[in-house]
Amino acid sequence: MKRFDKHIFVCVNFREKENPKGSCGQKGSEEIRSILKKKLKERKLNISVRANASGCLAACENGPAIVVYPEQIWYGRVSVNDLDEIIESHIINGIPVKRLLIAKEN
Repeated sequence: MKRFDKHIFVCVNFREKENPKGSCGQKGSEEIRSILKKKLKERKLNISVRANASGCLAACENGPAIVVYPEQIWYGRVSVNDLDEIIESHIINGIPVKRLLIAKEN
C-alpha cells in the first residue's frame, strides 16, 4: 500500500444555508480541492502528498478549512489564490503560511 508523507484534508461539508457558521462546501471548497489536486500533480508532488476530501472539520466559521497532517497545521479562509503559496511555502519548504493559520483554542 502506498504511504504518503503528507495528507491535506479539505473540508467539503455542506450545512443548511440558514446555519450562521455557513459551511466550507458553500464557500467553494470543492473547487479548492480539485485545483489543489491538479497543482500537486503538475509538480509531481502527488506521489508523496495526498489531497483528501474531508467531512466537517468543525471550523466552518473559518472556512474553507484545510488541515495538513502529520503537522496538524490548520488553515482557514483559504481561496484558490492561496494554493500556490501553501504548496511552495508549507508543502515543499516546511514553512506554514502564517496569514492563513487558524488560531489554536485554549
